[in-house]
Amino acid sequence: MIKYLLKCKSKHEFESWFSSSIEYERLKKKNFIECIFCKSKLIEKSIMSPNVVSKKNKVKNRIDNKEFIKITKELKKVKEFVKKNFEFVGDKFPREVREIYYNNKKNKNIYGTVSSKEKEDLEEEGIQLDPIPWIEDKEN
Repeated sequence: MIKYLLKCKSKHEFESWFSSSIEYERLKKKNFIECIFCKSKLIEKSIMSPNVVSKKNKVKNRIDNKEFIKITKELKKVKEFVKKNFEFVGDKFPREVREIYYNNKKNKNIYGTVSSKEKEDLEEEGIQLDPIPWIEDKEN
């Protein structure tokens, strides 16, 4: 397994695991990799330092992998809950959330995408956002 720090054309950064660097290149070529924030498929990998595992750290890394799998399953449950109970508004999220916030509309459960700048602007206005790591359903 190899972990890459990825960056989309909108400069969103996120990490993702791949079985190998060859697998990353294959998925990228087929446009199967997309930004978890804005769904852009224009993705580049950033430089990351390798994680060198010594013999005494192998057991610890196995535990970390089990923990990673457990967390991934929990995040998938969160995703399903959000999809069932919230309305997806896509990139209209900043406008929709302002509509709710400023017009004192009844709280409406929404989710969508924002750029880093939009997130910063909303927070400056006093609108708190809770980002959710979005786990894809398909296995790579």
